[in-house]
Formats: sequence, structure tokens, C-alpha cells
Amino acid sequence: MGFAFSVPTSSGKKNFYVEQGTSILFVGANGSGKTRLAVKIENDLGDRAHRISAHRALTLNPAVAKISEDMALQGLRIGSEKANLGRSNTRWRRQEAVHLLNDYGFLVQAMFAEQANTSLATHKNARFGLNIPVSLTNFERLIEIWKRILPHRDLEVTGDNIFASIAGLVENYSASEMSDGERAVFYLVGQTLTAAADSLIIFDEPELHIHRSIMSRLWDELAAARPDCAMVFISHDLEFVASRDGQKYVLREYDPNKGWTVEDVPEETGFTEEIATLILGSRKPILFVEGQNRSLDRAIYRACYPDWTIIPRGSCEEVLHAVVTMRANSALTRVTCAGMVDADAYDAADVALLNAKGIGVLPVSEVENLFLLPDVARAIAETEGFAGLELEEKLTLMLTELFAFAAQEKNQQHVVMRYARRRIDRTLKRIDLSEASTVDDLANEYAAKASALDVRAVAQLATDGITRAIADRDAPGLLRWFDNKGLLSVAAKLKSTSASNFEQWVVRAISNGSAPAVSTAIRNLLPTIAPT
Repeated sequence: MGFAFSVPTSSGKKNFYVEQGTSILFVGANGSGKTRLAVKIENDLGDRAHRISAHRALTLNPAVAKISEDMALQGLRIGSEKANLGRSNTRWRRQEAVHLLNDYGFLVQAMFAEQANTSLATHKNARFGLNIPVSLTNFERLIEIWKRILPHRDLEVTGDNIFASIAGLVENYSASEMSDGERAVFYLVGQTLTAAADSLIIFDEPELHIHRSIMSRLWDELAAARPDCAMVFISHDLEFVASRDGQKYVLREYDPNKGWTVEDVPEETGFTEEIATLILGSRKPILFVEGQNRSLDRAIYRACYPDWTIIPRGSCEEVLHAVVTMRANSALTRVTCAGMVDADAYDAADVALLNAKGIGVLPVSEVENLFLLPDVARAIAETEGFAGLELEEKLTLMLTELFAFAAQEKNQQHVVMRYARRRIDRTLKRIDLSEASTVDDLANEYAAKASALDVRAVAQLATDGITRAIADRDAPGLLRWFDNKGLLSVAAKLKSTSASNFEQWVVRAISNGSAPAVSTAIRNLLPTIAPT
């Protein structure tokens, strides 16, 4: 038995169906009608649905008055322990989309009442020797889940109170004094365990107050705890939605008169499901960049390209593939994209070819080395208060160390070898053997095309480029070749600190705008790109 509901859209009604034990996820930006969708689903399914509002109070009071289980459950599900006046009237005060959900008290009452009833049944079972298997209370189930999610905190539940403590310590404190995150975990686990059998549980913004490090584990636990229920997640958090299994949809827009614009997250896009979700959930054009999802890279690209959603794709080839795939994929035509790759000593023809495909090229071979470019280095030194002769001496010392590092044979050798390997890799990937009709033809054609690359000449080209840049004290020219991340320690000396501390400062300064001259200097050196 599953759950069916429909959503009005500008092109007609869109039907959804979710099986018990599975999930359906919607992601949307502010203004995309997420909460109103949650209300719509709840109203469609009536008593079979239980909605946890995004606008919810998290005040945990263990000393709440104890009432019967039936009254507490009615309060939890309807909003009043008295006669049912209708969920809209009592639980939501006729403001389903905006009313503050304040049902923590009912949740605690329901769990205490269930504990009392289960304990009494267990007592009778033992007293009369009925040999009926003992059932765990919902509090006991909650504590088991809690220990797996938050092993550094212990929970203790008595007959009428709840205490927390730091794991391993005897001293405890009232659960009312737990952190926002801990009270949120308690609330979500309790709501899930207490939901009526065979329900559709709707979580609006399930990520609120939950640290990302435990997010996946929490929802895995809750899904496993209630295989009889289905779950709807409605979120603005792209990473959360991308990390979960289930049917996935993007809420583009909401019009009170026409309804929602809803798009499926396509399965066959040439991207992983995570990337597809990030792309479709974005209202900005996508900029694919080289590298991993490091904080320094993100800070630089987000500051310099604020109107873009930044998605790292590893190597140059992966960036190229992502841009070509996305532009060719009709399922993603609403979103435009471009790419950005490291310099890797591309010649003018290579740069022109990449630009024609919508891919810009950095002025350096590692994004970290932007800070060694003279204009950026000067901006950093000036931010540190250097001026006049002292400023020039500071920059000269940095450049001298840079060129001395590059002049060392072992450092040059590593750069030359990496460049030669990249050129070989690119050449092999471009070899087209589709015309060969026999094995001999294939072997001969491959040998001929592979041998056309003179590896020694490629290595010499890199060596000559580095040597010339050092001789001319041409820092931009050198950094087009030198792809050594360790050079960040040289830039760090502008602040007389370590590479690690320098990186942290850069991330903070660029992100919060406290070093505008540095951000401007970097932005002026990066290529201008336009979505297509």
C-alpha cells in the first residue's frame, strides 16, 4: 500500500506515487512553494499524512504534565487532546503554511504515556508468567538510535524525566538544556517513531539545526526504523537531497494561480545523480572548474564569479566533458553553463579551441598560485600595511624565493614530467582509429599516430619555457608552467605565516569581503566568461 497525491502545474496535473519504505524528495529555492507543497500533500492524504513543518519550535520540557496515550497522540497529530475540531483549526490555527508548529510537548507526553503502558504490560507479563516477548518502548528505541548518531552524549529516561550527560561522565543535566542540534535530533527521531502505522511522514526542511556530519546517518536510521511508512523530504539543501535515495524533483517556481513548475531529476544525463541534482536545483548558470571541492578553490571562484553555481569536476578533460554533455542534453536546457581550467601551458591555439567550447583558461597552472602573481601579491602586501620601499622589498623577496625554488633541478623535473604526461595523455585520447578495418591496420595506424608525438621535444619545450621565465624574472610566465601547490608557502610569507594559516586567511578574507583589494586583483586577472 503506497501513497498517491497530485500537484497542479502550468501544463496540467502531475501525479506522484510513493511506496512504503521509500522516499520522495523535492528541492527548491526560496519562493519555489516548498511549504505550500507540503501543505498540499498533507491535505490530499488527510489522516494518512503527518507533516513536520519547517517553522517548528524546539523547546523540550521533560516536566510536561503526563496524560493518557490516546490524548497525547491526538494532540500530536491533530493539535489538541480534546475532541477533534479538525487539524487545520487546532494544529495549524488555519495558517497551515506559516503557523509555528509547537508540538514538542505532545511528543514528550505521547512517549511517556507509551512507556508507561508498555512497562505495565511487561510487568503483568512477568508477574503472571505469560511469556510474551518484551517490546522496546519508543524511548528505548530512540536511545538506541541516539547512541549510534551522537555517541558523545548519553540519554537517560526515567518514569517522568529525561536527562542528558557527556558520555563517560556521571554528572547529568536536564534534557531541556541540550543544544539546538541535540533537541532537533531528539524531536525528529521521536516524531518518526511515534507516527501512526502506515503513514506518509512529510519533513519540511529536514536539515534544520542538524550538523552535516550526522545528516546521512540520522535519516538512514529513521528510514530503517519505519519501513511501514513512506517519507517526503522538501528542502532547499541541494547536498542533502543529492545524498538521499529516492525519487527526486526540482521545484522551479510557484504561482498561486497556476501551481508549481516541477522537473524530474533525470537519470540519464551523463552526470552522477548528485551533480544532476545540483545542476537542476540551481537558479544560476553552472561553472564547471578543475580540482576538488576545496574551501580555497570555492572561495576564489565564488568571489570572482558570484552569479554562477560552482561545481568542481577534477581534471580538464572532465570539465570539457561536463560542459559538452550539459550543452548537448535537452533535459538540462533551462540551465546554461561554462567551464574553467588551469593554464597547463596551453598555447594560443589550444586556448582558442577551449574558448570556442565555452571554457576559460586560468593564467596559472594551479589556482593557488594566483597569489604569487605580482598584482595579487602586491594587494596582499598592501593589505598587511606595507608601502613604499618596504613594500617593494617584500615583493622582491617573495619573487626571489619563487625563482630560486623554480631553478632547482628536482623541482623543475617534477613539473616537466607532469607536463609531458599530460601531453601524452591528451594525444592518446585524441587518436581516432575508426577508419582501421583490420587488426594490422589498427596496429599500424596507432603506431604512426602515437609516434608523431616527440616526447623529448615536449619535455624540452617545458624546460625552455621555465628557463626563459626564470631568466626574465617573469612570474606570470613561470606560473603558467609551474603546477606546484607547495608554492602557496612562498605566498604565505607575505603575511609571515604558514601555508595553512595563509589559506585560512584567504578563505575568510575573500568570503567576507575584508580584503576587497585582493579580491579585485584576482578578479581582474581571471577570464571573463558568459553562459551559453
